[in-house]
Amino acid sequence: MRSLVLIMFFVLVAATSVCAGDYNYIDAKDMKNRIETGSEVLIVDIQVEKEFKQHHFPGSVATHAYPVKTNAERAQIDKAVKMFQDSGKDVVIVCPRGAGGAKRCYDYMLKKNVPSEKIYILEKGIEGWSYPELMEKG
Repeated sequence: MRSLVLIMFFVLVAATSVCAGDYNYIDAKDMKNRIETGSEVLIVDIQVEKEFKQHHFPGSVATHAYPVKTNAERAQIDKAVKMFQDSGKDVVIVCPRGAGGAKRCYDYMLKKNVPSEKIYILEKGIEGWSYPELMEKG
């Protein structure tokens, strides 16, 4: 009986870790370093259009897919998936706070065969970005 309980416990833990999903994050300092050194990275910005115009990274791909909950919003990410397929660059997902929308974008890109080791979420998103001199407007 004890063995059965242990087996069930391990199965539950394994199932939970798979369902919970693991995400790769990049902090502001590492992202700043990538930008300043010209590191090859594909920045996928999911902010809505109004927020994107207020602040975004130079060269980022504007998808306006936030909050990435509908099929139409997910379809906006397809151009970034195609750009990844063409370049193989690491992907950094940028959203307002680096939370739900970014995770849904990450999950969608995984489903489109972008490997998890190539996808990162900007920790704390645009709201947590502390280097405004590296941003563009318009």
